[in-house]
Amino acid sequence: MNQSVLYNQCCRFHGQRVRITCNDGRVHVGEITRVSRNMVWIRPDENLGGYSLGFFGGFGGSGFGFGIALGAIAGIALASAFFW
Repeated sequence: MNQSVLYNQCCRFHGQRVRITCNDGRVHVGEITRVSRNMVWIRPDENLGGYSLGFFGGFGGSGFGFGIALGAIAGIALASAFFW
């Protein structure tokens, strides 16, 4: 998927709950909290124990969740499309 298309899609879904599938097959579900030209940050739904990298003040204190490189994303969709 084209990176500019992904960037625009992430900006459109900012603040919403999404399902992101990476090129390696991993699936992340959570709310998009920040978008840059290279990365998207999501706050995952799962409880990660409070010490995961970049989560709520653990790395830089940003509270944006964790970042996923746009180049690693194979697909993105609104999570509500999967949970009726």
